[in-house]
Amino acid sequence: MYKNLQSQPRSIPVTIITGFLGAGKTTLLNHILSNQQDLKTAVLVNEFGEIGIDNDLIISTSEDMIELSNGCICCSINGELVEAVERLIDKPQPIDYLVIETTGLADPLPVAMSFLGSELRDTTRLDSIITLVDAENFETQFLDTTVGRAQVIYGDILLLNKCDLVAEKRILEIESQLRSLKTEARILHSTKGEVPLSLLLSVGLFETDKVNSKGIKNVHDHSNCDHEHGNCEHDHESDEKHSHNHEEAEYNDIDGFTSVSYQSDGPFALKKFQNFLDNQLPSEVFRAKGILWFNESERRHIFHLAGKRFSIDDTDWESERKNQIVLIGRNLNHKAIQQQLNACVAEIPG
Repeated sequence: MYKNLQSQPRSIPVTIITGFLGAGKTTLLNHILSNQQDLKTAVLVNEFGEIGIDNDLIISTSEDMIELSNGCICCSINGELVEAVERLIDKPQPIDYLVIETTGLADPLPVAMSFLGSELRDTTRLDSIITLVDAENFETQFLDTTVGRAQVIYGDILLLNKCDLVAEKRILEIESQLRSLKTEARILHSTKGEVPLSLLLSVGLFETDKVNSKGIKNVHDHSNCDHEHGNCEHDHESDEKHSHNHEEAEYNDIDGFTSVSYQSDGPFALKKFQNFLDNQLPSEVFRAKGILWFNESERRHIFHLAGKRFSIDDTDWESERKNQIVLIGRNLNHKAIQQQLNACVAEIPG
């Protein structure tokens, strides 16, 4: 179905999906997994935030679904990424394709360089980097951030998503802003990430020479980051501190963004959570997602927020009932948000 899949039997094609918070990366991944034909696809996921939510949100989570540990993108993911890919390659049943979904605050270049600068270059072929851009919530300031620039500059395909929610004039304005940063950008349009897979997979767009000529330091300097974690400036000790008593999750910021992770073993009261969304949710929260349990419902509720728009969909429970939610934004008061969510927990009569 996709060209070049059989030309290099030992070289597994790899697609990296990146893009800013809430742009629709998981939706695109679901589209790929739902519409692939006769391909055994493995998926690797990384998240910014302490609770592993995407593992529950991605469909078709098979034994080949591996969720990378949380931590800074330039340190933890690189060492573990190589090991995770090697485990997939060594499995008795060979895989045909590998898709990596990065966190919304990731510079995709270190991930790409993991394939070019390790033994993986002998067994894999980096096919393309797909950068999703949120047409509804796009702001010019996004291109002024280190991560935003990296995602656009190193994207082989810029997928302008949620085009159904904005006017054609606005789409053209966003395209112009993207081309001001990347003159020869290949831009595609989509609604809910729906694009023919022949335009996304095994397209052979990643050009190693072009990336090497730009140099890693042009966008994000990793030269002083010790991958043995001896001299890395990121504090990983704080990433391991978490309890079910709703303790505040401390995270170093990336371009000013931090995450607040929350869990509760008791259900929310629906009206209390609605009040939190309507009257207490800080405007600085740009992205939120979670699995919600309401006292008034027997269903499992999947919560998504991107910009000013949110959705709650319901499914059946297939695991232990509890609330899990991650909120990501700038200048967040972690303690206040934790307290507000604690107040949403329903009072169960004794």
